[in-house]
Amino acid sequence: MVPDLSVVIPLYNEEPNVAELHRELTAALGAWGRPYELLFIDDGSTDGTFPLLKELQAGDPHVRVVALRRNFGQTAAFAAGFAHARGRMIATSDGDLQNDPRDLPMMVGKLEDGYDLVCGWRRARRDPWLTRRVPSNIANWLISRTTGVKLHDYGCSLKVFRGEVVRSLRLYGEMHRFIPAIASEQGVRIAEVEVNHRPRRFGTSKYGLSRTMRVVLDLFTVKFLLSYSTQPIQIFGPPGLLLGAAGLAITGYLGYVRLFAGQAIGDRPLLLLGILLIFAGMQFLTLGLLAELQARTYHESQDKSVYAVREILESEDDAAAGKTGSAVSAAR
Repeated sequence: MVPDLSVVIPLYNEEPNVAELHRELTAALGAWGRPYELLFIDDGSTDGTFPLLKELQAGDPHVRVVALRRNFGQTAAFAAGFAHARGRMIATSDGDLQNDPRDLPMMVGKLEDGYDLVCGWRRARRDPWLTRRVPSNIANWLISRTTGVKLHDYGCSLKVFRGEVVRSLRLYGEMHRFIPAIASEQGVRIAEVEVNHRPRRFGTSKYGLSRTMRVVLDLFTVKFLLSYSTQPIQIFGPPGLLLGAAGLAITGYLGYVRLFAGQAIGDRPLLLLGILLIFAGMQFLTLGLLAELQARTYHESQDKSVYAVREILESEDDAAAGKTGSAVSAAR
């Protein structure tokens, strides 16, 4: 049976939390009364996390475990979970017991109201103010302004997706926090709901101020992917044209001075500036054209469409004709 919900939980050295996490998830989703699976991703833990997961899997048919060969990071762990999840809907959660599993049925209900992605908002967050909450608030504001997808809490791992939305995503680096922004490229409907947040009881946090710079760098990547991945000439072309035009204007002025005013221009720094601007403009334009070629190679080699279909409404005869046409094309 295909489960209604797959819950993907990355774990890295969370031995003290595993048993309680499983108990809370089982209690919340068991009371929910619909088919589910718990997909634990062991991200190269070096403590007793994996042996505990093996015990849980042996005793609970709802549990599946994916063990990575080493610590690849949370983004890679989420990607592994999405690839192995079988549910129609996919939820994500942290493994430190700060997310409350009892919020999941409510979030699934919100998703089924017509949304494609439901994000948790830790309004009453139970984390240190200076080292966690202040950087998080700044990052949330910056990401919302840059991507145009306005959320209060990008850092909350408690999210619920429609399976077809999240399975099409390709995640690299530290991109898991940008999933709503990346998914927005497909035109998804996004909702945000308040969720319960609890203080950490066991272990230590894997996050801190050191990740701030990574967030900023990844934000540049996300902005480029959202706005220019299919038309990179639009980001390199304008500065190329402006620089080239400025260089031509300067050299044109100097040419006029030399030809009609009889003034020497060979020792003027302005001449070097004009030539530099012309070459810089040419380089920007060339870079944009090369990026256009690479973008087409990227999309066509992966058969990656530049559009996303939400649904198709047609009669049964049209649907049957479409299937027949597909079969004939495949035979050829």
